[in-house]
Amino acid sequence: MPYFSFKGRNTRGELITGTLEGSDAGVIADQLINTGITPVDIQASQRILAAQVPQWWRNLGRRNATLLDLMLFSRQMYTLLKAGVPIMRALAGLQESAINPTMIEVIQDLRTNLDAGRELSAAMRQHPEVFSYFYVSLVRTGELTGQLEDVFLRLYNHLEFEKEIKDRIKAAVRYPTFVLVAMAAAIIIVNLFVIPAFAKVYSGFKAELPYLTKLLIGFSNFMVANWPFMLAALVAAVLGFRAWIGTRRGKYQWDKVKLRIPIAGKIVLKATLARFSRSFALGLQSGVPVVQALSNVAQVVDNDFIAQRIEQMRDGVERGESVLRTAVASGVFTPVVLQMIAVGDETGELDSLMREVADLYERDVEYEVKTLAQQIEPILIVGLGGLVLVLALGVFLPIWDLGQAALHHK
Repeated sequence: MPYFSFKGRNTRGELITGTLEGSDAGVIADQLINTGITPVDIQASQRILAAQVPQWWRNLGRRNATLLDLMLFSRQMYTLLKAGVPIMRALAGLQESAINPTMIEVIQDLRTNLDAGRELSAAMRQHPEVFSYFYVSLVRTGELTGQLEDVFLRLYNHLEFEKEIKDRIKAAVRYPTFVLVAMAAAIIIVNLFVIPAFAKVYSGFKAELPYLTKLLIGFSNFMVANWPFMLAALVAAVLGFRAWIGTRRGKYQWDKVKLRIPIAGKIVLKATLARFSRSFALGLQSGVPVVQALSNVAQVVDNDFIAQRIEQMRDGVERGESVLRTAVASGVFTPVVLQMIAVGDETGELDSLMREVADLYERDVEYEVKTLAQQIEPILIVGLGGLVLVLALGVFLPIWDLGQAALHHK
């Protein structure tokens, strides 16, 4: 649909300008009147040319809405609603200030749905790629309780926490990943270029080579002769792995394995449980029933194995069991956390205690990330030392043997 630029005045007589999408000027005028703006001038905008561009061309190179975009949206919605700005005007302002084209289209669709009489949560539900089930559920609760602006503030704080957790997990795996990639690159270079050069030298000696040297030369010859097939096999393995974890069963198995990886697994587990605790506390604080809060949280923890444990907790609560009993049965919480849950369950302050649990796990994650280098350095040193030892013995033992033979010959 084409775009129209408009000028109008609100109920206080202030001049309002902007751009809206609609089939004609009459539709734009109706939208303005419904939002409390009296149209003064409506003209076709130059953006009409962009609207005529094929959809596939407009989508080319477009990035999806990021967590940062959603954080900015939530914070601005809280600020505008708290200042008493009507929701339609607030969305119009956000659409004008948004930079990401995806968010611009999503906000425009939200305005269209609201103009048609739908609720904000129902409009957000049509964009699951931007607004998660958890996000929509809290917005729905805010609409029912009349605390929508407070919900947007809590969602902003929650998304900020999510971003911190994800950044810490990335920081935790960045160092070991870099070292492993460097080791793999070194092995490839040595086998494709270094060992073949030494093998040519050794072949002129006409001497019996040590077993380790023969093994290294054999492996090097295999890599030189078959590196295209090995590269194709590596690419196929990567694509196959990504396809496997794209399935529900594959993702569940991989999420379970991630928690058992030495050193890094406990960081991922604590970060996931911190996310669960913070989300659960936010749901309870916003007035969401325990069963529904557990259902919502199970869909946002980003780990299918933990999500299954949370769903088991939800089923237990539905049967009338206490949160503490179901948490014990899940087998993922530490004894200290279980004691805090027990106190919260008994005193009726489970939301505040779950926030304490989230803070506890968050501090643990921060400590683990800071000490990760110290924990992983011995393993990397042993690995690098073993690699260097094998290469040194395999490459230089023949030279050493020839030197010894030459000395004895003299």
